[in-house]
Amino acid sequence: MEYHMNAPFNKKELEKLKIGDSVYLTGTIYTARDAAHKRMQEALDRGDELPFSVKNNVIYYMGPSPAREGRPIGSAGPTTASRMDKYAPALLDLGMAAMVGKGRRSPEVKEAVIRNGAVYFAAIGGAGALLSKAITDSEVVAYEDLGTEAIRKLSVRDFPVIVVMDTQGNDLYETAPQTFCRSY
Repeated sequence: MEYHMNAPFNKKELEKLKIGDSVYLTGTIYTARDAAHKRMQEALDRGDELPFSVKNNVIYYMGPSPAREGRPIGSAGPTTASRMDKYAPALLDLGMAAMVGKGRRSPEVKEAVIRNGAVYFAAIGGAGALLSKAITDSEVVAYEDLGTEAIRKLSVRDFPVIVVMDTQGNDLYETAPQTFCRSY
């Protein structure tokens, strides 16, 4: 199926998504990579507030290249999501609705996705220049000293992603190889 959805989400909307569905996101999403996740976890450990509310929001695992003149952002491809696996369950438990990255996730992330009715989307690796065309605005909102790993608030229009883990924990990274191998 193909869906056009607005972010942030009403989590009930996510229940209709199934692995393999194409989704075009419009609205606000946030970026955060390894260093930003580490700082957010340290803030939570201290009992401090996060620099933005993760509730019903999307975090895109991405660090952009510098913007060309007249563009809000440079190349904006996904990074490997498993590097955020030790931090993702806590953010999901705080109400994060979705993550965007590439690659498999740990059993702990899968359990947290199911427990919280969240989803994991994949963006196409190697297509950062094309993905950046769906980003209409970019603003650093926290940890500016981290450079490309700073947390950014992005405005997106028809940002293309694929559901790779749905609210039930179905995982395209597990089922697709099985389906492909059976066809040979």
